[in-house]
Amino acid sequence: MSIVKEFLLLKRDLGGLIILFIMPLVLVITVTLIQDSTFKTVSDSKIPILLVDNDKGSVSKTVFENLEKSNLFSVVTQIDNKTITEDVARENVYKGKFQLAIVIPENLSSDLQAKVDQNVEKIVSSLGMTDSTSASEPQRIIKEKEVKLYFDPAVQMSFKNAVMSSIDKMISQIETKSIYTTFQNQLGEGTTDFEQKSFISFKEIIPKINNKEVRPNSVQHNVPAWTLFAIFFIVIPLSINIVKEKSQGTFIRLRTNPVSNLVVIIGKTITYSIICMIQFYMMVAVAVFLFPSIGLPSLNIEGHLALMSVVALFSGFAAIGFGILLGTVASTQEQSAPFGATSVIILAAIGGIWVPVFAMPKIMQIIAKSSPMNWGLDAFYDVLLRNVSFLEIIPKISLLFLFFILTTAIALFYDKKKRTV
Repeated sequence: MSIVKEFLLLKRDLGGLIILFIMPLVLVITVTLIQDSTFKTVSDSKIPILLVDNDKGSVSKTVFENLEKSNLFSVVTQIDNKTITEDVARENVYKGKFQLAIVIPENLSSDLQAKVDQNVEKIVSSLGMTDSTSASEPQRIIKEKEVKLYFDPAVQMSFKNAVMSSIDKMISQIETKSIYTTFQNQLGEGTTDFEQKSFISFKEIIPKINNKEVRPNSVQHNVPAWTLFAIFFIVIPLSINIVKEKSQGTFIRLRTNPVSNLVVIIGKTITYSIICMIQFYMMVAVAVFLFPSIGLPSLNIEGHLALMSVVALFSGFAAIGFGILLGTVASTQEQSAPFGATSVIILAAIGGIWVPVFAMPKIMQIIAKSSPMNWGLDAFYDVLLRNVSFLEIIPKISLLFLFFILTTAIALFYDKKKRTV
């Protein structure tokens, strides 16, 4: 009957039902669409950038061609049919009209070639392969050149680093080619073909499951994270219902029955565990069946659903324990609702739901280990992405269950102490 009572309370609370079922679905669809489109923006569509060519030489021509060939950028050299100057480029970027402007300095090609010629001549002369007259001629001092990059102030640091790395690699290849060509001319080997392709390359080794490559995508990362967020949001309606029972006198009437408070809590635990599992299966169903129809990758749950269900169940236990504790300690709904929402958001923030734990400062990485959301998220990732067995997730689900036992015990002790006084 305690379970029936909880379902009747939920049935009468339309707002609570919307929070429990509709909002999580809207959340996971919206966030996944945003992140997936962000990935596509970087990889599939080109970002317009401004190029100011003060060099008019071979280097700037090569930079322009390489940028045009890339899958990341489309080069803009004119605005309103006027050639872009550095001042115009800086103004447009700082106003947010473009994310990036590249300014190539004057005489870059000629000075680069002159500097390479000087260095090659030094090496060749040290080998005794040139006459003493040419070797003793004074050399012109050539100052280093700077390729200026203007970024939109709103651009993320990761984008800046990626762009700077790409351009640095491009310039290095141009310098290397110039050095090879100069050596070629100095040695008189006009027909020698120097290989320009990098000798050392990188290859990503992708893990395989059943001879199929496992490629993580935005769906596999977002669905577990926001499912956990939704599960923990039951803290709000659960704590509010407990506070209502206390304020309306329902809890006193329940205590007059010949049952302990533990029975009432077990009823709440069973009811909200069912709610958590319904939430979980709804999120999974949306990720599997709806996502492909709106242009998102489908969630691959092949062989994982049983273990994912176990993780969801124990994550639900942790959320229920926290909700029971909050509802027991809080005196009014004005205390339980804001504190519950805020605490869930804090647990999500430090648990790696929004920002990956490895990207946090060291102190926050340590703090993250104390968040039950972090335990649940790691367990989900272990099952979905790392293909672990049940034995390997036991430590994490044990922590979740221990959190439930601890918070429930504190709630029972607090309630008994308060009634005793």
